[in-house]
Amino acid sequence: MSMKILIIEDEPALQASIQKYLEHQGFVCEAVGDFKKGKEKINAFNYDCVVVDIGLPFGSGLDIVKELKEIESTTGIIIISARNSLEDKLQGLETGSDDYLTKPFHLSELNARINAIIRRKSFGGSKTISFNEIKLYVDAMRVTVNEKTIDLTDKEYQLLEYFIVNQRRVLTKAAIAEHIWGDEYDQVSNYDFIYTHIKNLRKKLMDAGAADYIKTVYGTGYRFTDI
Repeated sequence: MSMKILIIEDEPALQASIQKYLEHQGFVCEAVGDFKKGKEKINAFNYDCVVVDIGLPFGSGLDIVKELKEIESTTGIIIISARNSLEDKLQGLETGSDDYLTKPFHLSELNARINAIIRRKSFGGSKTISFNEIKLYVDAMRVTVNEKTIDLTDKEYQLLEYFIVNQRRVLTKAAIAEHIWGDEYDQVSNYDFIYTHIKNLRKKLMDAGAADYIKTVYGTGYRFTDI
């Protein structure tokens, strides 16, 4: 099932670039450019995360955050703002947003923040993430299979966490490259390096007794699933 993101941003170029980038990451995105449309959307539909600018036509993004809290939404909320004052940031977080980004920001940073929020909400803020016999200890970046610790590199750990948080979603090679390796691999045409890391991760998991959950989706990427 795809994760749904709502972008509420009145700068057309920024709105379009955020939407394009996040859709490239495999999210389903809707975008609106003012307070009224944003309010209509959050009252009509459920989203996994809302990215909202503070300064909007017809109202403040902070009031969108308040509205989400009043309807007891479980939606993750990231505020973006051109203003870098501590007061704005504190007000946003006190109102109930999960995170705050100041313009200008890298789209890969926004993506990382969204994934972190979805991970926290999906696993109830837990310090551990479990998938059948596999358990991740997030703070320590430690992984066990059937209670036995396995030795993963940093990149292998990040890959596994990304797979489990996005379990059953098809993740493109480009999305994996951008999430794990950041902007430096944005323009790479050959993703052989991903295949190598995934092959090593798969071998370590299976050697430790895990089932083979990493499925290749030919021509697209990978899916982490037990079905």
